[in-house]
Amino acid sequence: MKIGIVGLPNVGKSTMFNSITKAGAECANYPFCTIEPNIGVVPVPDERLDNLAKIYNPQKVTHAIIEFVDIAGLVKGASKGEGLGNKFLSHIREVDSIVEVVRCFENDNVVHVDGSVDPIRDIETINLELIFADIETVDKRIDKAKKMLKADKKYKVEIDVLEKIKTNLEAGISARAIDFNEEEKEIVKDLFLLTTKPILYIANVSEEQLENVENDELVLKVKEHAKKENAEVIPLCVKIEEELSGLEDEDKKEMLEALGLEESGLDKVIKKSYDLLGLMSFLTAGEPEVRAWTIKKNTKAPQAAGKIHSDIERGFIKAEIVTYDDLMREGSMVLAREKGLVRSEGKEYVMQDGDVVLFKFNV
Repeated sequence: MKIGIVGLPNVGKSTMFNSITKAGAECANYPFCTIEPNIGVVPVPDERLDNLAKIYNPQKVTHAIIEFVDIAGLVKGASKGEGLGNKFLSHIREVDSIVEVVRCFENDNVVHVDGSVDPIRDIETINLELIFADIETVDKRIDKAKKMLKADKKYKVEIDVLEKIKTNLEAGISARAIDFNEEEKEIVKDLFLLTTKPILYIANVSEEQLENVENDELVLKVKEHAKKENAEVIPLCVKIEEELSGLEDEDKKEMLEALGLEESGLDKVIKKSYDLLGLMSFLTAGEPEVRAWTIKKNTKAPQAAGKIHSDIERGFIKAEIVTYDDLMREGSMVLAREKGLVRSEGKEYVMQDGDVVLFKFNV
């Protein structure tokens, strides 16, 4: 699962990527510094694993992971090949969701590609390029469906959906903001449109703005826009996050306390990005290893077992499950079992985030 970090040149995109991944992607004050995408695999922060480790003292603790891709800055005309347009669009196609960094800070020393700070204009610049690319995709599919209609009337439904999408796109509305019924959703899924990808906006602010960020005029504008797309906004100061990412845990904790924050903005971004992909974690715990396993929401127990090993899915008998909260409260699986808090679940059980599981199987 890949998440693409996008934004106009010089909005703090690569600095944020560096902070998230500590991968040292090149970062400089001129457009198109990022040409080929940088990729970083990062653990998903999960305090539940640290707490379970205190109970089990395992040899190993393994977090769920998520992959971030730092994609080249985009400019107007990308859909027509301007700047690094074609590369940008091909890299966007390869990711599962988008984190868009939007500049909400003033700084005369950091040049803005359009000469002034206007987050809504910046968002619309990127949205329009993705919309133009999607209109091209939809037009091709309409032509194809009309040819097929002569032989099979079922293509009428597809044409209706495509026309509905095109009308909205031409009005500047991303496909993710359009209401579709279940039948329409299946058709849309096969189109692989850029504007259907889920999106999270990062409002990059200055340290001064952080003090009253909930009432910041530019941040409020970004939130107002995001609401139309059912998207979320995380305000953060990328510069501070860069400093935090370079600190040892104890120093990081002290700096967060000094700033009045419970967790870093980047931890929020990573967790929210994981959620954005429709992912969650179930947990396994024992002396060899405490581990988070990534699954899609609504996954059933046997398929979750298959994440550990295909043999466990094939020979699945049952899943012994206790909630994380119950296990932590009782302090051990034995005590949780004595209290009747460990459940036996069968093949139809839908896994819940934070389930602590022991799978029983026979191959």
